[in-house]
Formats: sequence, structure tokens, C-alpha cells
Amino acid sequence: MYDVYLVEDEPNLNQVLTSYLEQEGWNVSSFTDGTEARAAVKPPPHLWILDIMLPGVDGYQLIREIKAQEAGLPVIFISARDADIDRVVGLELGSDDYLAKPFLPRELVIRTRKLLERVYGRPAEDARSLEKRLITVAPYTVDEQSRMVRDALDVPLDLTSKEFELLLYFARHPGQLMEREQVLQRVWGEDYFGTDRVVDDLVRRLRKKMPELRLETVYGFGYRLVS
Repeated sequence: MYDVYLVEDEPNLNQVLTSYLEQEGWNVSSFTDGTEARAAVKPPPHLWILDIMLPGVDGYQLIREIKAQEAGLPVIFISARDADIDRVVGLELGSDDYLAKPFLPRELVIRTRKLLERVYGRPAEDARSLEKRLITVAPYTVDEQSRMVRDALDVPLDLTSKEFELLLYFARHPGQLMEREQVLQRVWGEDYFGTDRVVDDLVRRLRKKMPELRLETVYGFGYRLVS
């Protein structure tokens, strides 16, 4: 999660911009005067958004101190003053982007996102989200999002859509006995008309592609994935 510091002395605008930025999942700290923001220069965030005209310490002084601490730290300037002058001075002091008031909050969000991606690359996926989408069926790993299955050597397996759905169904219910009718409804849908023997055929094909899969047959009932 990125840390974004916003310095804007107009309370209403500060609140609106903070809300828009937080909706992107960023951790936003907002300030309404330069002196307060100055105390937060250390430790640095991932990005600063600075209004130029501020009570106490103005945006020009703040960017000097920010860049003195870490020259590569991205900064976006916002200002209601003469756009051409502020843009030139801002660039000379090291700002990476500039927005003249009035502007749409969404435009600031887009510019902030693009600048973060340019400086840091696309954000790394949250570890908890990655863990949530990955299911381990030793020695295989099932990725729900990419619908990819890899073996112990990280080699992708070539599964059909039905084979993947069958594997995913068992992987989500390890140790649970699944009757053929349950599997039929989950993988083929309730509108399927035909024999439940197609389940046996699909299990056979899955076992052939995944020989180390511990999928037990419970005769007379169905199948169970052993943890």
C-alpha cells in the first residue's frame, strides 16, 4: 500500500481529495498548513501532493526540504496562481507533475496513479490477496485467478476447463466426501442431462494428468480429496 501525503489548506477541498485518494486503497495523510507538513518530511511517504500557497511554510520551501532528504521522491504541485510561472518554478525545484486549480479530483487520482507506477512500477500484489487466490494441493498449486495449475517443479499443467473446475471444487473442500451428483451439478450445472458416469471419466483424465493427486474413490458414493 502506498503512503501519500496531501498538503492543501482549503479544508473542504482537502477532505474531498483525501476521500478520492483513499478510495484507491492508498494510505493518505492530509495536512492543512506547511508547518505541520514540514514535521512529516521524515519518514518520507511514497508521494507528496503539495499546494503552493500554504500558511506557514509554502510549497516551494517544502519541496526543497523534501528533495534534500530524498531527491527521487515524486511530488505533484497544485496551485491556483499563475499556471505558467508555478509550473516552471515547480519543475526547477523538482516537481514531477502540476495541476492548476480548479481541477477534477478524479484527474488528480489518475495523475497520482500514473506517477506512482512510473516511479515504483506496478504495485506488487498484496500478499494476503495472493495467498487467498492460491490453493495448495500438494504437490500442486492452483491459481484461481489465472486458472493455472503448476506441479512441484513449477511447470504449468494443461487442463481443460472442466478438469480445472473439478480440481478446484475438490481443492476448496479437502477431506470432504463428494457424491457424483454433487460434482455433476457443480461442474456441469443443474441443467445437465445425462449419466453421472461422466464424472468418473473426468476424474480418470485428471488423475492421468496429475498422478500425485490424492483423490480417493469411495465406492458407491463418490470421491474425496485427501489433505
